[in-house]
Amino acid sequence: MATFKGFAMKRLNETGWVEKEVPECGPLDAIIKPTCVSPCTSDIHTVWEGAIGDRKDMVLGHEAVGEVVEVGNLVQNFKPGDKVIVPAITPDWDDEAAQRGFPSQTTEPLGGWKFSNFKDGVFGERFHVNLADANLAHLPDGLSDEGACMLVDMWSTGMMGSENANIPLGGSVLVIGIGAVGLSSIAGSKLLGAGRILAAGTRPISVKVAKEYGATDIINYREGAIDEQVRELTDGVGVDSVIIAGGNLENTWKEAIASAKAGGTVSNVNYLSGADNVLIPRVEWGCGMSNITITNGLCPGGRVRMERLADLALYGRQDPELLVTHRFDGLEKIEDALYLMKDKPKDLIKPVVRLDLD
Repeated sequence: MATFKGFAMKRLNETGWVEKEVPECGPLDAIIKPTCVSPCTSDIHTVWEGAIGDRKDMVLGHEAVGEVVEVGNLVQNFKPGDKVIVPAITPDWDDEAAQRGFPSQTTEPLGGWKFSNFKDGVFGERFHVNLADANLAHLPDGLSDEGACMLVDMWSTGMMGSENANIPLGGSVLVIGIGAVGLSSIAGSKLLGAGRILAAGTRPISVKVAKEYGATDIINYREGAIDEQVRELTDGVGVDSVIIAGGNLENTWKEAIASAKAGGTVSNVNYLSGADNVLIPRVEWGCGMSNITITNGLCPGGRVRMERLADLALYGRQDPELLVTHRFDGLEKIEDALYLMKDKPKDLIKPVVRLDLD
């Protein structure tokens, strides 16, 4: 049996390299050789915060672009040698939840998130993709591996935050947290017709990209409560939509809800960890009767989603490669990139690792 090398979560708070058997390719599936991968903050939550519980020798990673190595005999749209975008979320499209319009939640809550959750992820020499025709997209000419790698989770998640935020044409939006997901939420808000976009964050590189993506105002949360600054900037009115893409469980939800107008929406795309409960502020939420809606969701996956995000980049609507600040070369550098994401230096948004495994 052929084997591959991968970088894994050995157990809680421990990572390392493992050797595993190459997964079997089912009749509808594909085996992929990654050509570009990127670590995610959720990998950090998984290993060092136990956000999804303990995992043993599980290969990490869920953001990848790659080359098809093998396809099952029922796969129609892909063949060995094809360059593909691999969404972070690979749903079971025949599941009941998918048929109701919630494919990211197939089989169980967060069930569409398989890589580095239920099965080995993409930080290795090979990985398996279920339902290849529905869960892969061809990498188009004109889109770099690095840019495409930003689509599979960062753009898809962040833009879902703006899609779920019910932004009226010309409406005002507050984005809390301007890491890669928050920046993608800013990009999505502009594309959906937001007028004023307020971005709460301090990291200079992120502030720069936030403005390039469409932020009109920058809020420094170190200079006072976010909601108080929002009210001051909006003459006490607040904003139509709030997108939570970062922050903490102690203050962020209070500040988000207190920043929204009556009839507004608070859309969460932050991967919540570090505590067992989320505290919704009673008074700021109008004792539960303020007409402020709270929405959430898991990053959409699937072929059509990736194709549409790729078109946004190809036709110049926004540039996903603006999120990439650090580049590494070679499989062995995955470890360095992951630990860079854990340490979060001030000049970091997202690292990528370019792979040449031949």
